Amino acid sequence: MKRMLVAAVSVVAVLYALLCLLVFSLQRHLVFPAPPGVREPAVPGATLLRLPGPVFALHAPAPEGAPTVVHFHGNGEQLADAGWLAQEFQQAGLGFYAVEYPGYGLAKAQGPSEEGLYAAAEAALAHLHRELGVPWERVVLQGQSLGSGVAVEMARRGYGTRLVLITPYTSLADVGARLFPWLPARLLMRDVFDSAAKAPGVTVPVLILHGTRDEVVPVDMGQRLGTLFPHATVRLLEGKHHNNVLSEPEVLEGLLRFAAGR
Repeated sequence: MKRMLVAAVSVVAVLYALLCLLVFSLQRHLVFPAPPGVREPAVPGATLLRLPGPVFALHAPAPEGAPTVVHFHGNGEQLADAGWLAQEFQQAGLGFYAVEYPGYGLAKAQGPSEEGLYAAAEAALAHLHRELGVPWERVVLQGQSLGSGVAVEMARRGYGTRLVLITPYTSLADVGARLFPWLPARLLMRDVFDSAAKAPGVTVPVLILHGTRDEVVPVDMGQRLGTLFPHATVRLLEGKHHNNVLSEPEVLEGLLRFAAGR
């Protein structure tokens, strides 16, 4: 009986180790589930830019003296999905600049990774400043879901005078631990995006928007980040889920006012 029990435990241990190995090897398919197909954004008044890398960005110029919002999208989107936001920011008198991720949409040929996303973001920011002439003091960073980690890292590196985070996480390792409590997610994660660790060093004004019924990134993560950034405002949106935080005009108007510095 004892031998049978030991054998059973050994089989379970092997199966668990194989499961961990499988999750480790496939994790980037889970973290970066790029939507199928390639769609080119078509937004009136905006230009699709192809930078060395290649890095792709969508640019709607700001009126003279107005800020430009640099947007980093979620993990289930591609650059073309930011078209409606570009129009909203244009109508509000702000510039808009969205960056595509390696492994997504027009940049699908490249493999996604945390460092790859950071490299694309920094290359696009450098182009915005040097080639498009946007002063650093007029750059506002904005990240949604996965993109919140990219925006926080760019802010940590000194970019942007304001930071907007929509449905942000403390770290992807924390999200993984919540979703898969039976796995050692923090040990398995290759792309951590640890915004909580970086937050105390980001001293610009921060606006955090989070739905109270977010089914992907728990709302308490947005709340916790609000206590870690030195100058953060957290707005909890009652009843909102992960993907409809900006569905109310009043919420979007508040975001636009914050981005404009009003």
